[in-house]
Amino acid sequence: MAPADDRDLARRAASGDRHAFSELVRRHQSVVYNVAYRLLGERGEAQDAAQETFLRAYRYLASYDPDKPLAPWLKRIATNLCYDRLKQAPSTPSLDEEAVRPPPDPQPGPEAQTIQRERGERVHQEMLLLPPRYRVVIELRHFQNLSYAEMAEALKRPLSDVKSDLFRARKRLAERLKDLQ
Repeated sequence: MAPADDRDLARRAASGDRHAFSELVRRHQSVVYNVAYRLLGERGEAQDAAQETFLRAYRYLASYDPDKPLAPWLKRIATNLCYDRLKQAPSTPSLDEEAVRPPPDPQPGPEAQTIQRERGERVHQEMLLLPPRYRVVIELRHFQNLSYAEMAEALKRPLSDVKSDLFRARKRLAERLKDLQ
């Protein structure tokens, strides 16, 4: 799954090769779904958003720069799509019992695993309660590791707004999670 392979597949898919695009979807579907799930908080919505992400990617594949990695491009499409959905229909997220769980430590005992799982679930639940603009900057910075400039570009917002939103989002999360420390 080297980036060169993705680039070649992207070029072929842009030329109409549906098998090449199917392979790109297979390789990146879990990453795109995870982005959508972290932002939307509901499995069905995340599946719909992931599907829409790939439809948009296919539609705009000709504008993809093959000199850059494909995964971040797909993640940005998913992030922007989810952010648009959150802005259009803000709702109270459902907190299903199968929340995203962080990977366990290499050799923790059962008690440590339980604590780690519960913390991950709590962070995810609290993140879902943040306003969409705060949720999306947390996603971009902490899950996609984008720089502030990249975040501003992806969201088409001033850098100062992005920094301010990230500061406020972190502050709100810290207030809500202070009992975990």
